[in-house]
Amino acid sequence: MTVVRDVPKQLFIGGGWQDAESGRTLSVDNPATGEELCQVADASPADGRRAVEAAVAAQAGWAATPPRVRSEILRRAYDIIIARTEDLALLMTLEMGKPLTEARAEVAYAAEFFRWFSEEAVRIDGGMTTAPDGRNRLLVTRQPVGPCLLITPWNFPLAMGTRKIGPAIAAGCTIVLKPAPQTPLASLALAEILTEAGLPAGVLNIVTTTDAAGVVEPLLRGGRIRKLSFTGSTQVGRILLAQCADTVIRTSMELGGNAPLIVFDDADLDVAVEGTMVAKMRNMGESCCAANRIYVHTSIADEFSTRLAARMAALKVGPGTEPGTDVGPLIDTVGRSKAHDLVRDAVKRGAKVLTGGELPEGPGCFYPPTVLTDVTTDAAINDTEIFGPVAAILTFDDEDEAVTAANDTEFGLAAYLFTQNLDRALRVGERLESGMIGLNTGLVSNPAAPFGGVKQSGLGREGGRVGIDEFLEYKYIAVPVGA
Repeated sequence: MTVVRDVPKQLFIGGGWQDAESGRTLSVDNPATGEELCQVADASPADGRRAVEAAVAAQAGWAATPPRVRSEILRRAYDIIIARTEDLALLMTLEMGKPLTEARAEVAYAAEFFRWFSEEAVRIDGGMTTAPDGRNRLLVTRQPVGPCLLITPWNFPLAMGTRKIGPAIAAGCTIVLKPAPQTPLASLALAEILTEAGLPAGVLNIVTTTDAAGVVEPLLRGGRIRKLSFTGSTQVGRILLAQCADTVIRTSMELGGNAPLIVFDDADLDVAVEGTMVAKMRNMGESCCAANRIYVHTSIADEFSTRLAARMAALKVGPGTEPGTDVGPLIDTVGRSKAHDLVRDAVKRGAKVLTGGELPEGPGCFYPPTVLTDVTTDAAINDTEIFGPVAAILTFDDEDEAVTAANDTEFGLAAYLFTQNLDRALRVGERLESGMIGLNTGLVSNPAAPFGGVKQSGLGREGGRVGIDEFLEYKYIAVPVGA
C-alpha cells in the first residue's frame, strides 16, 4: 500500500530519521489478515538515551519560543492532518483494524486536539497580587515542566498522540514519544506532519520499540525526564509510578476502565439502546471508556436486551477497508482469545448468549458482536476490562442497588446512565465514582473536555482547559515594594 510505503520506518531523533543502533526492526502486522505490513526500527535503551539527549538540548530554546509561534505550528499541523484525512485513516485501518468510517472520525478527533491546544498556547496565564501586609507584590508565572516522556496505546493510534503532544508543544515542553509497537505508523506520520508545520528539530523525538521496559525505565530513573504521560493498563501504570518516584517525576496517567452503564426504568429505550451501541461498540469495544457492565432495570430488561441483540446481530463484521464494514478485527489473537474466554466463563456460570459468542473461521482477529444476558455477579467479565465487542447485561431492582454495583470496582474512568428524570440524573451522577459520566449519551470523549478518571483509573486530566496544566509549573517571585 502506498500509504504504508510512504511513512518513514526509522526512529525520529533530533529532527532526523535514524536506524536503531542495533539495526533491529519490528514487524507491523495487519490484524485483518495477519500479514506483515512493514518493518520499523526497534529501539534499544541506547536509542532512548539519544532521544532524551535531543529533547534536553532543545528544551531551553523551545521554552523561550513565543506562544504565538507554538500556536501557529499546531494550527498548521491541524490543517495538514485534515487535508490528509483519507491517507491517515487508511493507515490506521491497516495497522489497527478499525473500519474506515471510524478511522476518519478519529482523524478529525485527533486533529482537534492540535486546534484546541493551539488556542490554549496563547492563554497561559499568571498574575500579580499584593501581599496581605502590603509590603510585597506576589508575582506568579507559569513555565514548561521540561522534557516529557509520552507513552501511547494502540487503540487510538493518532488521537492518543495528539492528545499528549498538543499540550506539551503548547506549553513549551520537548518530547520523547514511545508509541505502541502494534501501531507505530500513525505516530511516525505525525512526526512528518509536525516537521512540515515548522516544529524545530529536537522538540519531538519518537522511539519505536518492542523493549518498552528496557527503554523506558532508564529514562525515568535518569533524572532528565521531568514529566511522564502514560495511557495504558493499571498494572503497567503502577510500575511506572514506582519508577518515577526515584526522581520525583510529575505524572499523568489514563489507566484501565470497567465502565458501568445503567438503564433506569424511565429511560427512553430508543435513546438507551443507541447510546449503549455507541458506548459498547466504538472502536470494536477496544476503548478504555467502553461500557463493560450493563445494568438494566428488571422491568425493561427483556425488551432492552432483545433490541440490543438485534442491533448487534445486524452489524457487518469484516476488514476495515471493505465498504459497509461496521466491526473490524481485534488488535491481535491475544485480544480475541481474552474476549472469547470471558464469554465462555460467563456462559459456564449461567449466562445466555442472545447473539454472537462463537469464534469465526478464517484469517484475521475477528470476533462477532455478542450479547449476554443473565450474567452472574461472579463471572470474570464483571471484573475484567473486556476490550472487545461483548455486551454483558445484568439486572437491578432499585437505584441504590444499581449505584452500589456500579461503584463496586477499583476503577473509575467512565460511567453512563439513561433516565428521563432530572433529579435522578443529578443524584446518581453525583454518587457514581467515575471521572466522566455520559448522561443519555454513549460518547464522552471531547477535546474541549477534561478526560480522566478516579481511583485506579489514573491521575490528572487530558484535554479541556486543564489539559495544558499537566505540562506547566507555577513559579512565584516575591517583589518587595518600598514605601
